[in-house]
Amino acid sequence: MTESFINTLRGFSRMVVIQRAIKDSTPSGGRKKEHRGKKLYERGNHPTLPRIGARKLESLRMKGGERKIHQVQTDVVNLFDPKTKKFSKAAIKIVTSNPANRHFVRRNILTKGTLIETDKGKARITNRPGQEGQVVAVLI
Repeated sequence: MTESFINTLRGFSRMVVIQRAIKDSTPSGGRKKEHRGKKLYERGNHPTLPRIGARKLESLRMKGGERKIHQVQTDVVNLFDPKTKKFSKAAIKIVTSNPANRHFVRRNILTKGTLIETDKGKARITNRPGQEGQVVAVLI
């Protein structure tokens, strides 16, 4: 199965993400020169952008040998019903609205705050699926 470019992060594969303070300027507005290069411990990760599909997880090695589980694809949500105060599993049908980015709707990308259509009704995602390895939502 071939995937379209819009659903992959191939463009990011050769670029490094560095998470550190940006170069500052002098009080007069002059630019400061970098005094050293990039360090391995400053390296970050590219966004996971989990989408609807057959469940697929990605395991990343972190500092100290820790593992982080990123969710790449899922089609199941842990759904909380506020009336009965119980959790149940539901199938995700489609993304209806996404406050993070309007283009995530047509790409079916799941982020915190996304409104999704499930087989049990409309729901809002309450966790960060790209960082937690599961999707948790509340019925609306």
